[in-house]
Amino acid sequence: MTSTNAGHSGDGDWLVGNPTGGQLASALWIGSVGLLILGLQPVLLGALYTEGHVSGDELALVATAEMIAIAIGSAIVAMLLSARNMRWKSAVLLLLLALANVWTAYAAGANTLMAARALAGLAEGGLVAVATELIARSRRAERIGGFFVTMQTLAQCALALLLALYVIPAAGSAGGFLILAVVCVLSLIVAFVVPADYADLPKDENLTNVLTIPSITALLCVFCYFMFFGSVWAFLEPLGAQFGIDGRTVGLIVSASLAAQVSGAMMATAFEARIDYRLAVAAIGVVALVCSLVLASGPDLITFWMAALAMGFILLFIVPYQIRLAITADETRTAVLLVPAAQLFGLAIGPIAASLLIDGKDFRPVPEFAAASAVASVALLGLFILVSRRRRAVA
Repeated sequence: MTSTNAGHSGDGDWLVGNPTGGQLASALWIGSVGLLILGLQPVLLGALYTEGHVSGDELALVATAEMIAIAIGSAIVAMLLSARNMRWKSAVLLLLLALANVWTAYAAGANTLMAARALAGLAEGGLVAVATELIARSRRAERIGGFFVTMQTLAQCALALLLALYVIPAAGSAGGFLILAVVCVLSLIVAFVVPADYADLPKDENLTNVLTIPSITALLCVFCYFMFFGSVWAFLEPLGAQFGIDGRTVGLIVSASLAAQVSGAMMATAFEARIDYRLAVAAIGVVALVCSLVLASGPDLITFWMAALAMGFILLFIVPYQIRLAITADETRTAVLLVPAAQLFGLAIGPIAASLLIDGKDFRPVPEFAAASAVASVALLGLFILVSRRRRAVA
């Protein structure tokens, strides 16, 4: 088994190092375990809400605590820690996440749940960085990023269906979190296939290249897009309940939406080189706006299904183009390492910001907030294009 040795020059598709296909797949799986919660939040948090463990406002706080912790964890590992001993780091993070999931299963009270999910988020963020650090070293980061989101979403889809149809009806939310702990323990086998060390990128990994207007604008564009999705996704079950859709049906809608995400990720992976990233990001922003307005209009069951499926499709279809956006903003690829953090901060801030607008049990302001976030994402893309053109003209 070869590993990506530090300082080794790139070969073929790699800027530095030359990991085997098995090593790449294992790193992507480790990152996927860290993001399983993204697809399962509506099912697991919806179950916590239905069981009376959290109120609507507390649900938003629990979701936000975990998403912010994932973003912090991914940024710390990607930017501040060396890419050495990745196998042992992966194993330790998996064990920490398993313990946090067990703690969540037996937690009593919203504050304890927030603490447990914050701990889980830090571990999950570190696992995400195991994958994104390797993706950043590829000459075809967009394509491998597409494979990454496809893998994680397939796993989310299968687990969401399992939890919604069998585990949660029989064992409640606690059973769902215990299943996640089991997945972490089983993944320890995969952790020791990850490259032991990642080769150093030919640059200093610091924030200098991120603190520019193009990089900041690009990351804010990503942030606002995921804020759109995070706000609706966290409140999908209570939003559906307001329109007369039961929790079991919403669970099926979540699973189907995850399947749509797989389709979106696969299509983006196949066509990412044929579509200009600016056109893709703008068009998807418009679709996000339309979906949000539909959900705010009090849709019937069929329309609710269609909007949720459309949101699922566009969520991951956009990811390879967001990676290209970040690479264009900063060719040293420092900004690319922060794309997951921008995505996760968006997913975190979306629910808590939208929750401030909720009036009692009226959840319609949630998709209205999502619509505003989608508009902001497209506007920031326009600003990025304008700034980039001016910089090229000056150069």
